Amino acid sequence: MDQTVEKPQVQFSEGAMAEIRRYLSHYPADRQKSAILPILHIAQAEFGGWVSPEVMDKVAEILNIQPIEVYEVATFYTMFNLKPVGKHVLEVCRTGPCMLRGSDQLIEHLENRLGCKVGETSADGNFTLKTVECLASCGTGPMLQVREQFYENLDPASADQMLEDLKALTVRKPWEENY
Repeated sequence: MDQTVEKPQVQFSEGAMAEIRRYLSHYPADRQKSAILPILHIAQAEFGGWVSPEVMDKVAEILNIQPIEVYEVATFYTMFNLKPVGKHVLEVCRTGPCMLRGSDQLIEHLENRLGCKVGETSADGNFTLKTVECLASCGTGPMLQVREQFYENLDPASADQMLEDLKALTVRKPWEENY
């Protein structure tokens, strides 16, 4: 008996496709692979904050390249999530200057507050906690990044306030109305 499992069909929204076409227009037809990073960012925003193998296959199809070429890029850069994540990904700087200013204590506080360890997602699905290399804010550590927003000089109280603010935040995609 043939038990072929059909892969789910991945389709970008019209807004995301318009944004992809806008990026592709910046490159000559034979160099559109150069748009792989911004298109992976669009894909990650479009499909719940992570890029599945099916999504990476769709990106390869759009760029007319082999899927392995997309996998190589997505697995190299830590900014791409390869498994489901929470609504907000907290990326805490873990390099020396931030460690000297308390990032280890910040990470411990966040783990206790969220009920999850680094690399995990909180039970409510709101937060994924990650550590990352230098976020270029050495004088204002400890700090973390959520999407394009930096949170600096964090202590337990300011970290707790940040978490409450993020819980109330409505996240929109750049190509959606009222962004």
